[in-house]
Amino acid sequence: MAFRYKGPLRAFRIARAKFPIFDGSGAAVAGARWNIKGQRVIYAAESYAGALLEILVHSNLGRVPRGFASVEIHIPAAVEIEEITSEDLANWDAPDCLASRAFGSAWYVEARSAVLVVPSVPGNGMGRNILINQEHPQFRLVSASAPGAVRWDRRLFRRGRKN
Repeated sequence: MAFRYKGPLRAFRIARAKFPIFDGSGAAVAGARWNIKGQRVIYAAESYAGALLEILVHSNLGRVPRGFASVEIHIPAAVEIEEITSEDLANWDAPDCLASRAFGSAWYVEARSAVLVVPSVPGNGMGRNILINQEHPQFRLVSASAPGAVRWDRRLFRRGRKN
């Protein structure tokens, strides 16, 4: 089903600047698509655009968001990376998150790798998200840039088109 991916790998994370950005505490508090509560998983995307899309789909703001920052994450070749594609797991994109959460939680508990590459739901499985197990021994090898402000393109928030 899942297979090993050879790094290095680059990822991007966008989150509210008032919280630590390179940290999985938010996912641990609430749980998410690929983890249950109590599991410290850092969610990122393989591209900056993918990270923006993930914020947009979850925020539903309808206006330019304020107070977000981004980091670029560097995952060296020495770090173990597991990848799952949209064909590998039935119902990975189901709204109830049962299949994805069970798979991701098992990956976390078994510490099969420090990083799990998964399909992106808003990316229709063609984009990928990067999950980082903050409790894995290889996490210390993963690094992130200093946070930078997110500059949003205001066209994303226009309600109607002007000719």
